[in-house]
Amino acid sequence: MPFGAADVLDVFDRLTAAGVDARLCGGWGVDALIGERTRPHEDLDLWVRIEHDGALRVTLGAQGFGLLRVDSPWNYVLVDGRGRQVDVHLVHVQVDGTAVYDVEDDEPYVMPADRFTTGVIAGRVVPCVTAEQQMLDHAGGYEPGETDRADMRALKERLGTPLLPPYGQH
Repeated sequence: MPFGAADVLDVFDRLTAAGVDARLCGGWGVDALIGERTRPHEDLDLWVRIEHDGALRVTLGAQGFGLLRVDSPWNYVLVDGRGRQVDVHLVHVQVDGTAVYDVEDDEPYVMPADRFTTGVIAGRVVPCVTAEQQMLDHAGGYEPGETDRADMRALKERLGTPLLPPYGQH
């Protein structure tokens, strides 16, 4: 079942009430930056402060979300009985607001504090990463799929975000 706008806002309301600092990234993050839904979304991608991981798991667990898979010590996916998935990326947030995402067998992935912003989902302001950060997040580490390409094209067409390889090659 696709993750709808009401689902996104419900998750954010519950996480906010639990004191969890989460930021949209991925497809819903793109849609938040653009201000409208551009395509169906199978999941909800979040950057989350590592110290808020326990509260996130308890909060979403109470809503029927359980562990689907662990991709690394800093990334896991939750799923509920309706098939909705939440892809959680845990970050260490420095005093200056810089977020650091540990990567196995590689240098940590660093996001400066100015790469966090807000966007709009169904008329509501939500925290997310900037268009430039979205492009960087999607520019390496995996082979992009068609939805990745569509999201990056949408950022280019709607916001003028410069495409990075491999997106600038097509």
